[in-house]
Amino acid sequence: MPNDLQTLRQRYPGAETFKFGDSAALSATLLSLVRSGKKVATCGALRDYGNGEPMPVIGRRDIALEWDDTPALVIETVELVQCRFDAVSEAMALAEGEDDSLEGWREGHRRYFERNGGFAPDMQIVWERFSLVEDLR
Repeated sequence: MPNDLQTLRQRYPGAETFKFGDSAALSATLLSLVRSGKKVATCGALRDYGNGEPMPVIGRRDIALEWDDTPALVIETVELVQCRFDAVSEAMALAEGEDDSLEGWREGHRRYFERNGGFAPDMQIVWERFSLVEDLR
C-alpha cells in the first residue's frame, strides 16, 4: 500500500504533518521510541502553536515525518493537557519515554526549549498523549 503523503492524506482526512525533535538524530531517536511503544506522549511550547505548528486535537490522526519529510508514523491524539512546564507530573514525563525520571525529563526539555525559543519554569506547554495507529516503515 503506497505511503506517499498524498495517499496518506486521503486515507487520513484532516491529518496534519509534524516532526518529532529539532534535529535528524533526535527525530530518529524519538520515532524509534514511538515504534517500540515506550513513547506514548509528547509536548510542545504553547507559543509555538499558531506560529506554523498545528495544535493537536483529540481524535485527530496526524502524520509524523522522518527528518527528510518521508512519512514515518500515523498517531492519534487521545489526551491533551495545557499546563506550566514546572507542573508536569512524573507520570506525564515518563509517558514521553525519553527519560527514567522527572528530573531527567526537566533537564532535557529545558535544554530543548532553550534551543527553540526560550525557557522559563512557568512557560505554558501542551502535553499530548497519543496512540500509534500505523507504522509506515
